Amino acid sequence: MSFALYLIGFAIFLGGLAWALITLEVPQLYVIIACVILLGLGILTGVTHTRGKDLSS
Repeated sequence: MSFALYLIGFAIFLGGLAWALITLEVPQLYVIIACVILLGLGILTGVTHTRGKDLSS
């Protein structure tokens, strides 16, 4: 799976989560903090899952 496809899927997930939190009337600051933390976590997991194996010489 490519990194771009992983990030697109994660962005859709993050958008749905933010929408649910706003619908539940969670304060906007907490929604932003949660989204930034999850975005960083998503980038880290995306890089680890999509990077190629290093060839040893």
